[in-house]
Amino acid sequence: MTATIALVDDDRNILTSVSIALQAEGFLTRIYADGETALKALIDNPADLGIFDVKMPRMDGLELLRRLREKSQIPVIFLTSKDDELDEALGLAMGADDYIAKPFSQRLLIARVRAILRRAEITQPGAAATAGGAAEAPTGPLVRGRLTMDPARHRTTWNGEAVTLTVTEFLILETLAQRPGIVRTRNQLMDAAYQDDIYVDDRTIDSHIKRLRRKFRQVDPEFDSIETLYGAGYRFSEE
Repeated sequence: MTATIALVDDDRNILTSVSIALQAEGFLTRIYADGETALKALIDNPADLGIFDVKMPRMDGLELLRRLREKSQIPVIFLTSKDDELDEALGLAMGADDYIAKPFSQRLLIARVRAILRRAEITQPGAAATAGGAAEAPTGPLVRGRLTMDPARHRTTWNGEAVTLTVTEFLILETLAQRPGIVRTRNQLMDAAYQDDIYVDDRTIDSHIKRLRRKFRQVDPEFDSIETLYGAGYRFSEE
């Protein structure tokens, strides 16, 4: 099935050029010049992935993401100004899957779009396929103490309570939980969550870890199973 990408930016030149580039790669695109229009459209008719500019009139990308997350968990890539580190950190903390600083290479953007969509497909029932094209049996749930992760349904629970994770968060946590007590470096977590040699820096992984902890502490204020090993990385501590 052809993926639909929602582009939200008040810069018509970016909307046109990115839309043409994505369509040339076989994607369907829907374009919106402001966040308010995009919010209503995406709630009524969700896309497979969103590319949002951060700074827009009427409703900026951060507010659009915040309000959209109340209804949807579609993957989102932020477009930010080169020096807006605060915007990048806020976007990741609020649930964005990635960010790209302007000016950006369209080749890089398309590579990240493909990587995120591929990760999203992995979490869908029956998405994995063998070389012959037949669907593989879905992987069974991963259970670690009070944590249960079901990759086939993209469902995570802690002590029986649901915890809603983005695709990137799910893959990072799954990597940690697969081998409790084993330290995973930031590079290993990057490899698990970001394929196709896409570069992300240490701050991106740290932001995802902070967001994971915050989400679990919303259902369990005593949650401390993701441990930081300063200078080494992170590990999951199974109870």
